[in-house]
Amino acid sequence: MTASLQTTQPQAIVSRSFIEDSLPATADFNEIALISPSVSMNGGVNGTGLSESKAQIRGFQDAEYNITYDGVPFGDTNDPSHHSNTFFPSNTIETLVVERGPGNASNLGIATFGGSLNLFSRATREDASAELKAGYGTWNTWIARAVLQSGAIDKLGGTEIMLSGQHTESDGARSYSPFHSNNVFGKIMIPISPDVKLTVLGTYNENRFNQPDKDGVTASQRDLYGKNFSLNNDPTSQSYFGYNYTHKTTDFEIVKLEANIAPGSTLTNSAYTYSYDNETVSGNDVTLYATATPAQLTAANANLVFLDPAHPKVSTTGVPGYTKTNKYRVWGDIVKARIQVADFLTVTAGGWLEHADTYRQQRDVDLVTLAPNYIEKAVTNPVTGAATPANIKFDQNSKTDHVEVFGEAELHPLPGLTITPGFKHVEFTRKIDAAYNQTTRFAQNISNTYRADLPFATINYAVNERLAVYGQFAKGFLAPPLSVLYVANPQLSSLSPQKSTNYQAGFVYHGSRLSLDADVYYIDFTNKFTSFTSPVPGEGVVFVNSGKAVYKGVEGQATYAFGNGLAIFANASRNYAETNNDNTPHLQLANAPYWTAAGGLLYKQGPIRFSLIDKYTGPQSATGDGNPSYRIPGYNTAILGASYSFGKFRVGVQVDDLFNSTNLTNIAAGKTAQFDQLYYQPGRSVMGDITVTF
Repeated sequence: MTASLQTTQPQAIVSRSFIEDSLPATADFNEIALISPSVSMNGGVNGTGLSESKAQIRGFQDAEYNITYDGVPFGDTNDPSHHSNTFFPSNTIETLVVERGPGNASNLGIATFGGSLNLFSRATREDASAELKAGYGTWNTWIARAVLQSGAIDKLGGTEIMLSGQHTESDGARSYSPFHSNNVFGKIMIPISPDVKLTVLGTYNENRFNQPDKDGVTASQRDLYGKNFSLNNDPTSQSYFGYNYTHKTTDFEIVKLEANIAPGSTLTNSAYTYSYDNETVSGNDVTLYATATPAQLTAANANLVFLDPAHPKVSTTGVPGYTKTNKYRVWGDIVKARIQVADFLTVTAGGWLEHADTYRQQRDVDLVTLAPNYIEKAVTNPVTGAATPANIKFDQNSKTDHVEVFGEAELHPLPGLTITPGFKHVEFTRKIDAAYNQTTRFAQNISNTYRADLPFATINYAVNERLAVYGQFAKGFLAPPLSVLYVANPQLSSLSPQKSTNYQAGFVYHGSRLSLDADVYYIDFTNKFTSFTSPVPGEGVVFVNSGKAVYKGVEGQATYAFGNGLAIFANASRNYAETNNDNTPHLQLANAPYWTAAGGLLYKQGPIRFSLIDKYTGPQSATGDGNPSYRIPGYNTAILGASYSFGKFRVGVQVDDLFNSTNLTNIAAGKTAQFDQLYYQPGRSVMGDITVTF
């Protein structure tokens, strides 16, 4: 782990060699980022990369920070959350940079708020090569990967092509939870001229897995079946694996043009598109089987379905569940021009345009036959009087349009000193055109536009060639999610974007053997979204800005290289993420660890590669309300990796969760404690692999 001497905010850079040598081949991008200071993670309960995980940065949750791929921000369109194993498995990532802050004005994203995970695509190479990898391990997990490099093709002006394919299968750590994944990736770098380069990349990913939408385990299920219970093989149960399955497909394409337009001046344009399609079938409530006898279940309608819309009170035996669709296509373009005006002044300006179309639906069915199940409450359109079919929870189209324009000036008033003030204007529009809107369940056509003006100022001073200090002031913003438009009277809600004011300062030192950096930060968070039910009859739910929080802490990381292939590293953070409301106690926010720590040793000499790393996540609260029943103790994850090369072959082994920790990592609170969903570490897994390089 290290930071750049030119950084203006805290960061950690994770290299490809660390990904290859120290992490399981199935790792997702959250697992790669986890080793960084102030980064924690929950989820991944089916095994590393075999189910979705969520990362936190300084206590900011997924959807409160950006994730980018080659500079392109991406995320869901109903809120900027992410799917860790859906777009970019580890074979598509060359480097990952964790930035803990909003960055400069030129840092783009819908959530320039809590930081960024910046993924960079696999690099093309000047030399031709081929690499084949096969691995097998715990839970009948196996992976096959191929990476092909064309090298510089003289007949095509030095064009370089990189292709990769990967297939993963596993029975999974949890009961009846198999996982299957396919990924293909391609990248072409075309040197059009000495000053112009065109890069085209694309990746396609497919995941199939068995998992309920409520994917934790209740306390009763844990006591009966163990921490890794998820699904069963009983076709009369909502937890039957044959009734709980998901098929996800994604693609992501970027066309990037980079040109040197004058000495010290560049122009970059990235046009992109990506899509996500989630098709799910799930039991209505798999937690019911945790606490009830068969007689109680029948009394609670858990095994009853209503198949006749003309007689909605007439039931028959069945298994209630639902189908779900969430799919979107995003189009965008990012342009940045960097102009050197004088030796002491460089100006960067540009903009970002993005449009997204989304379709989401959910319908109740009898899981045995997939026939409509008419169980929803009766709803009529308040304008037309039309009745909503009782099997439809929602059927909704939505659109988003996002515009950002920015400018910043990089000033060099003194040798080694860089001062960069900047400004960004953001406009974000959400539109819903729903035949049956979510929650209200009647037709609605709604739109709202959110705006923010964000100032930035950063400073970096190179004290000498090995030591730099930096500071940052920045405003961050987070647009409201689509769910604020799931109300009967949206005109009654008055929402502004959530905003943060960030102050940070730190230093970076790179010696001949020692790399060291540390920082302190203070972030004031305002305009938190909350909702209430209006006391006025007919007004329903209203969203308002009410609530504040403060994030503050200290972070540091160090690496020492002994010079014989051996290096040791350590990092730690003390993080406060507390409510800051008037007349209320200062409580640590939900899923915000009080501290994190990591350490390990790395050895890479001749044919031997060895690493042992451990990440400790400190105690946290699952609910953020101070309830001791939802306090989660600290836990750690240790990973051992070792490999040996001989000739064209390399054999290796990775042991994830070396000490077989199966501790609690998260709690999703239910209506009552008996329905709480508990999430545990899946336990130790071992994978051996062999790599052949040509």
